[in-house]
Amino acid sequence: MEKKDQLFKQIFDTNSKKIFHLCYGYTGDEDAANDLLQETFLKVWQNLDKFRNKSLISTWIYRIAVNTCLTYLRSEKRQAKDELTDKIIENRPEELSEKNEQVALLYKSIAKLEENDRLIITMVLDELPYNEIADISGISEGNLRVKIHRIKLKLTELYNQHARI
Repeated sequence: MEKKDQLFKQIFDTNSKKIFHLCYGYTGDEDAANDLLQETFLKVWQNLDKFRNKSLISTWIYRIAVNTCLTYLRSEKRQAKDELTDKIIENRPEELSEKNEQVALLYKSIAKLEENDRLIITMVLDELPYNEIADISGISEGNLRVKIHRIKLKLTELYNQHARI
């Protein structure tokens, strides 16, 4: 196996799960998230030689994924996000356990956030270090902490609204 192939496989194995979560957070659709995951890693492969270690490779990959997701969202003439999420939840044949319902409700609530907030909270849920999240989102770590606090409050409000329905 070529050195670049080995490096790519290692990068993919380390980052693909988090990138899938990020893409799913944007789309609410497993197939679309898988497509965006593949597209992201195709771009990573094509540009691997250009990566200059100025940031962590995971930060670089997140930026590629975010740009890929945003391009997808802008180009797609699709239904409102919450309608999409409802269909995904309704089309599940198996009974949803209470925990699955809570997770589905959380994603439904996240889908109602603004794009940037959705990105940040997805990275928080993926347990990325705050300094990395700040680097990806282009804001200072201090401002990030304030923003995350506000996003959590908004998310709690949205979650509680859905839970009452």
